[in-house]
Amino acid sequence: MQNKNLPPENKSSKLTRRDFIAAASTAFMVPTIVPSSVFGANAPSNRINIAQIGCGNQSRADLPGMLRLADAQVVAVCDVNKASGGYARKEHFLGRDPAQKKVNQYYANKVRSGKYQGCDAYSDFRDVLAREDIDAVMITLPDHWHALATVKACEAGKDVYCQKPMSLTVHDGQQMIKAVRKHNRILQTGSQYRSNKVVRRMCELVRNGRIGEVKRVVSIINGSGAGPGPGWQEMPVPAGFDYNMWLGPAPMVPYHSDRCFYRFRFHLDYSGGQVTNTGAHSTDIIQWALDMDGTGPVEFENQPGVVWPPKGHLYTTAMKTDFRARYANGIEFICRTQEPGFGARIEGTEGWVQFSVNNMREVEASSDAIKNSVIAADEIHLPVSENHYQNFIDSVKSRKDPIEPVEAGHSTASICHLGNIAMRLKRKLKWDPEKEQFIGDDEANQMLQRPYRAPWKI
Repeated sequence: MQNKNLPPENKSSKLTRRDFIAAASTAFMVPTIVPSSVFGANAPSNRINIAQIGCGNQSRADLPGMLRLADAQVVAVCDVNKASGGYARKEHFLGRDPAQKKVNQYYANKVRSGKYQGCDAYSDFRDVLAREDIDAVMITLPDHWHALATVKACEAGKDVYCQKPMSLTVHDGQQMIKAVRKHNRILQTGSQYRSNKVVRRMCELVRNGRIGEVKRVVSIINGSGAGPGPGWQEMPVPAGFDYNMWLGPAPMVPYHSDRCFYRFRFHLDYSGGQVTNTGAHSTDIIQWALDMDGTGPVEFENQPGVVWPPKGHLYTTAMKTDFRARYANGIEFICRTQEPGFGARIEGTEGWVQFSVNNMREVEASSDAIKNSVIAADEIHLPVSENHYQNFIDSVKSRKDPIEPVEAGHSTASICHLGNIAMRLKRKLKWDPEKEQFIGDDEANQMLQRPYRAPWKI
């Protein structure tokens, strides 16, 4: 990528990158850089070289999404799993080898020879970060890896597309912000609903007062199961799967297939359950509608509808969520498990609007007058992004923040983490969003950070 606005250290790295490409192009029987005919006007020097770190469930969307962009090229994939099933659906067979094959086949279909072997596969993300020809990485790892991988990517001069939730803990999110800003990197949080026109429309209706003064918001999320019951047995680690590396900074515990791959999100050591899964999306929509990026509620409280897995079951996150929060301006925030399973509802003095994953075509509203209201040219219009991946690439080129920058991702993730803490402690907690500390509660403050297993550290 040629960009006069890049900091000096990146200009020098681009020279190294061109040298690297020139040398590498003679090392293979087929080209390592896709011909410009595949990308139209986007010559190799104008494209962003991308590495996919994490080739599991979410990569099924992220990898094709990036491959389709004319001004990006996927040159590497990385995963601690060589290849296996065990993901969200039985028919999913994923890992670094299937991802590498998918990339090479995609580009092979676009070249005259029908052959392409230019995508490399790695098991250790640090080997990816060592490559000077890679401009940016897509981090699609379990949540407990997000902060470490992001910080190290920033230190290596890479821009980052990090899947939601941005962090595992509030402290991790703080370290990610520091790294992004210290090293002048771009970070896009993978909360793709900010690139959804229906969501943008709903948020603009709220911002422009169509429902009056906002009184209550509801983050609607899915439920989950309890996992294997008491007496579950340790399983042998599958061949080709580096379980120790998968655990990384998390505690060493016996392997079980329902601990890893897709179901990692139901273990507090690695994620926050549905609160940080679909809840990260619905909460992010609410934050955007309320113009609360960079801050959050001042109070969190456990509610009666919370259901935890019975004692002895493998999963440790809430099966049903129910917590309440309150912003400093009095707006009530509710996060709970209910039908339709994922959505965001915003209620005001003049009506309500709602986005539901079961109705992606239009904003639901309490009246046709609200639903069909025209936003005038001189009213509030939110930034437009029609493609979350393209928005990231555009930001890498312009060096301007994407539609979901690191601070926004941190604010949304923090609300999810704080709600989980309130449910676990089963009491009302006072929160200072400026200092990012609980007020007068040492036990709660200790839960803002997790110890890392050696040798991992930020």
